[in-house]
Amino acid sequence: MEVTTAFSTLSRLLDPVRDCLNAEAAGRIAALRADAEAQARLDELAERNSEGSITPDERAEYESLVSAANLIAVLQAKARSALTQRAAR
Repeated sequence: MEVTTAFSTLSRLLDPVRDCLNAEAAGRIAALRADAEAQARLDELAERNSEGSITPDERAEYESLVSAANLIAVLQAKARSALTQRAAR
């Protein structure tokens, strides 16, 4: 499956989540950021991956973190969409 197709499907799957969000929850989701320790680990793994020095276990961890970050990014887009829809009303 293409990445764009998977992303599009994930987006559609999360539409009902957007529809359930009140303004406070949407705002909090939109503002989510990784803590310093998690961001440092992701940066370290990204660098090792770019250098080609990542181990198989680290690669699995990195891919999991990237997938989680993509999910959070879609949730944040849905949250921003919910806020925009509410502001337009």
